[in-house]
Amino acid sequence: MAVHPVKRAFKYRFYPSDVQAAELLRTFGCVRRVYNLALAARSEAWARQERINYHQASAMLTAWKKTEELAFLNEVSSVPLQQTLRHLQSAFTHFFAKRAKYPRFKSRKASRKSAEYTSSGFRIRDGRLTLAKMAAPLDIVWSRPLPAGAQPSTVTVSQDPAGRWFVSILCEDPGIKPLTSTDAAVGIDVGLNHLLVLSTGEKVANPRHECRDRARLAKAQRELSRKAKGEGANRRKARRRVARVHARIADRRRDLLHQLTTRLVRENQTLVIEDLTVRNMVKNRPLARAIADAGWREFRMMLEYKAAWYGRQVIAVDRFFPSTRLCSGCGSLRERLPLSARTWTCGNCGMVHDRDVNAANNLLAAGLAASVCGAGVRPQRSSPGGQSAMKQKVPRREP
Repeated sequence: MAVHPVKRAFKYRFYPSDVQAAELLRTFGCVRRVYNLALAARSEAWARQERINYHQASAMLTAWKKTEELAFLNEVSSVPLQQTLRHLQSAFTHFFAKRAKYPRFKSRKASRKSAEYTSSGFRIRDGRLTLAKMAAPLDIVWSRPLPAGAQPSTVTVSQDPAGRWFVSILCEDPGIKPLTSTDAAVGIDVGLNHLLVLSTGEKVANPRHECRDRARLAKAQRELSRKAKGEGANRRKARRRVARVHARIADRRRDLLHQLTTRLVRENQTLVIEDLTVRNMVKNRPLARAIADAGWREFRMMLEYKAAWYGRQVIAVDRFFPSTRLCSGCGSLRERLPLSARTWTCGNCGMVHDRDVNAANNLLAAGLAASVCGAGVRPQRSSPGGQSAMKQKVPRREP
C-alpha cells in the first residue's frame, strides 16, 4: 500500500520588533475588515437569492482597494487578504453542506488574531523566515528543526490572548510513516477521579490543571473586575494577566495529552474509546468545570489523528453501551450502579470489579467484536494527518 506524505504544522514562538508587531497588527485588522466586508456582501446577495463566489469576492477586494475609504488595504500584503476570502469560501461550503453554521462576523475582541501567507508571501532562507512587506526576518525560537528538504506551503502568524506571538509552518513530514503492526489492543475509559483507566489495569492520575491554578486565576479575575470597563490600558493589562493564567493551564494540559496519546498509539494497534458527547456533558453544572479541565474532547482528537498518521485503528463504542454495569466476567447486567460505588460484586458469578477497569475491559471487548463483525463501521472524522483510519461505532446494547 502506497504511503502518502502527511502534511504537518510546525509551531514556533517568535518575538517581533516594535515595527514588525505594528505591521502584523495592521495586517490582522485588514484581514478582519476584508472578511467582514465580504461576508456582508455575500449575506446581502443571499437575501436577494444570489450567490457570490470566491472569484467575485476577489474582484470586489480589488475595487475596495481603489476607494478612498479602504485605501489602507494597500499598505499590507495582499496574500493574507486573498487567503481570508478563501477561508470565507470554505466556511460557506461547509454551511451549504450542513456541516457548520452560517459564518459569523469577526470581532476586534476575538481571542486569537491570525493571518495566513501562501508561498508567494514569505521566504525562508538559511533558517530565517521573512514575510512579505517586511524588511527584516522574524526572530523565531526554532525549538525543533523543520523536516529535511521541507517546502512549506503556508505560514500562519498569530497572537494569542496572552500576547504571545506564534508562527505555524505547514509542510510535508516524510518522517511520519505507519508503525509496525502489532496484536496489542487496549480499552480506554476516561474519567474524573482518574484521567484514563486502561483495560490493562493501568490508571493515569488526573492532574487537574485548572484546579491547581484556580486561586491564581481567581485573583487575576478579581483584579480585572475592578478595572473600569472600556479600552483603558489598565484593563488591557489585567485582561492579559487573566489570559496568561489560562494559557499556562492549557499548555500543561495539552503537553500531557500529547504524551499520553503518543504512547498509546505507539504501543497498541487497536484503541477502543467511548463515543462521549462532551458538549452535552458540560451542561451538567456541578461537573462542567472538571469535565472541561480533563480535556476529553482534545484527547480524542489527538488520538484519532495520530492513529491515522501511524496506521492504527480507533473504535468508538456507543455512549449508551452499559460498560460500567456489565460484568466483564459472565456478561450479566446490573440494573443500577450509583456513581459513589467504585467497586462492586457481580451477583451472578461473584466476581469483584473495579468500576473503571471493568468499564475499560467491556469497551475493549465491544470494540473488538465490532471490528470482527463489522457492526456500524463508518469513516473517521477528517484529521490533519490526511489519511483516515476507520472509526467503528458499536450500536446500543439493549438491557
